[in-house]
Amino acid sequence: VRLEESGGGSVQAGGSLKLSCVASGDTVRRYCMGWFRQAPGKERERLITIDTFGTTYYADSVEGRFTISKDNDANTLSLQMDSLKPVDTAMYYCAAAAAIGGLCGRGMDYWGKGTLVTISS
Repeated sequence: VRLEESGGGSVQAGGSLKLSCVASGDTVRRYCMGWFRQAPGKERERLITIDTFGTTYYADSVEGRFTISKDNDANTLSLQMDSLKPVDTAMYYCAAAAAIGGLCGRGMDYWGKGTLVTISS
């Protein structure tokens, strides 16, 4: 499956952005999908994943502010980001993994190229 993100940009703290990820080559129904980010000088961070049953995992850093959604018919994954903070500045990546028993494992198999989000104070 191939993934392409869009929707990044620059906003002020407290603002919102919505990222989109379009999948091609296979259906997202079969995959664990997720959003990750990597800030300059830091390791990649797992933000949110959603398995084939619709069960989600949210990192503490984004729970209550970010929302994941998956559209199986449109073959897309979205990330609604609200109450953005300067610490949210990072490259954001869409990722997919073959779901084992429909569930998400620890690793991801496919990655998009990322979209940059910059939050100013």
